[in-house]
Amino acid sequence: MLLDQIEKENDIKKIPKEQLPQLAEEIRQFLIESISRTGGHLASNLGVVELTIALHYVYDLPKDKLIWDVGHQSYTHKILTGRKNQFDTLRQAGGLSGFPKRNESPCDSFNTGHSSTSLSAGVGFVKAREILKENYQVAAVIGDGSLTGGMAYEAMNNASSLKSNFTMILNDNKMSIAENIGGISTLLNNVRTADPYINLKTGIEHQLNKSSFGEKIANHLRNTKNSIRQMLVSGKLFENMGITYIGPIDGHNIDQLIRVLEQTRKVDHSVIVHVLTEKGRGYLPAERYPRRFHGTAPFDVDSGEPKVRKEKPTYTDVFSVSMKRLGAKYPRLTAVTAAMPDGTGLCRFAAEYPERFCDVGIAEEHAVTSAAAMAAAGLKPVVAIYSSFLQRAYDQIVHDVCMQKLPVVFAIDRAGIVGQDGETHQGVFDLSYLSAIPEMTVMAPKNKREFHQMLRFAVEFPGPIAMRYPRGTAYDGLEDRQAPVEKGKSEVLFEGKDIAILAVGSMIPAAVQAREQLESQGVSCTLVNVRFVKPMDEKLFLDLAKSHQLLVTMEDNVITGGFGQRFCDLLRENQVSVPVEVVAIPDQFVEHGDPETVKRSLGMDAQTVAMRVMLAFRALR
Repeated sequence: MLLDQIEKENDIKKIPKEQLPQLAEEIRQFLIESISRTGGHLASNLGVVELTIALHYVYDLPKDKLIWDVGHQSYTHKILTGRKNQFDTLRQAGGLSGFPKRNESPCDSFNTGHSSTSLSAGVGFVKAREILKENYQVAAVIGDGSLTGGMAYEAMNNASSLKSNFTMILNDNKMSIAENIGGISTLLNNVRTADPYINLKTGIEHQLNKSSFGEKIANHLRNTKNSIRQMLVSGKLFENMGITYIGPIDGHNIDQLIRVLEQTRKVDHSVIVHVLTEKGRGYLPAERYPRRFHGTAPFDVDSGEPKVRKEKPTYTDVFSVSMKRLGAKYPRLTAVTAAMPDGTGLCRFAAEYPERFCDVGIAEEHAVTSAAAMAAAGLKPVVAIYSSFLQRAYDQIVHDVCMQKLPVVFAIDRAGIVGQDGETHQGVFDLSYLSAIPEMTVMAPKNKREFHQMLRFAVEFPGPIAMRYPRGTAYDGLEDRQAPVEKGKSEVLFEGKDIAILAVGSMIPAAVQAREQLESQGVSCTLVNVRFVKPMDEKLFLDLAKSHQLLVTMEDNVITGGFGQRFCDLLRENQVSVPVEVVAIPDQFVEHGDPETVKRSLGMDAQTVAMRVMLAFRALR
């Protein structure tokens, strides 16, 4: 197999160019079989096999800098840089990351994980190269979905003034995770489907190059291609910005890709190469259902079906059902998301109330500010965004929502430890960054029944409010213990006299188990469902501090600025002296791995918490 000849970066250059299509098929088959066992991003990686091969054939890594936007499509890049044998550990604790990581390989020139950043990083490398007078090439790949993010245009605006080579590759597969929407999608569709221009250009050049004198004429036509494109192609966005545009070209034609990339290396300014690819290419189920195979659990290769069937609803499923119900009750309820209708569970709402559903593309800042204006105009917007993605709109939450006290609901999915996607996707900062904002109310439900109640409470709430919930199966325990949801009021689930455990949202199941273990050892425990991280139930918490020997807070958020730290501040401000054990994520970024494995490594599983609390309690005796 040709793939066996790839042991390290640049080994691909030893393979004859005519054999590269065979290498592409071997890589594609390897990806299908490997990801079927581990899970991971499949459709996006199958779509860029030939493009990645061409990039590695033309560029010299790690000297040259190759930057992937988001980075979920970098699997072939990892294979071609000597990491094939690590793919059985993909996205597992201590194993291969699903995204580019500088500490994993020198060929990963820049860490990525979120969208629309690669062009900015590329501009930064080019500027550093110019200032330090170094000699290397810079190429940045960005998807058409990522072009809905404003940061990409900030970068292109800057790139247009560069005085040395910078190659931007637009990987156009008509999708981000879901299908692309909006004006940029329309623009690119006009370009990619401009058959008169494409056929004229390629046909004339092909015929002229056959003759002895034709090459000179072909060169002249290339020099006048701007006027041809102006007549036949709408949307000269890139060249109007001062960036040379090449394309669209077939992203699965390796010869053509190599030829174009070799030419772009010689240009003394910024170039954008528009490449058309097919998401999921080479695997029929992924071609038919690219959204389902964007990020997939382990699956059966023959059928494409998941190996483990989901039996219980996830919190995203619960949100989906709740939003549809609430849409019928509240005619001003509007749903807003940033290119994640599937991931956030808003597809049901969108199908039932299409006029009240807004997918703004990968543009979280725009999502939040537009939702603020909707609220100012009398609507009730629910902004559904993953916790780590919402970080991108922090300024808009502060200035446009909270300063104006506008009734925007933030439905924050994937809060806490999310697992295999790793540090760029862990939703472990939201309690801290939201609690720091005046006028913001922050909630977390303990189970799926309380989720329904809290979301309804949020929709009826007159100011900014956020509800955060985890990835995965919705907890269905404690459904017999359900007090009404009241602003700033926590819920006492079990009463004891020795230790009081205050758990936030998704930490309730671990808190229940830890309490049972402590009770079995003769320690009487009160268990509190915090419900409201902000405002806190100050009276209840101060009463607990006076009646218990030890207090324990539990949250899947970083310790800095989190609930536990704010709880300790409350005790100190009220001059209450009682020991507190804060169970939270240390001041560090959390690597990828199975969520339960990650929690154990951080000391946040029930058994470790029970042991830690017991040691602290005995130390008081």
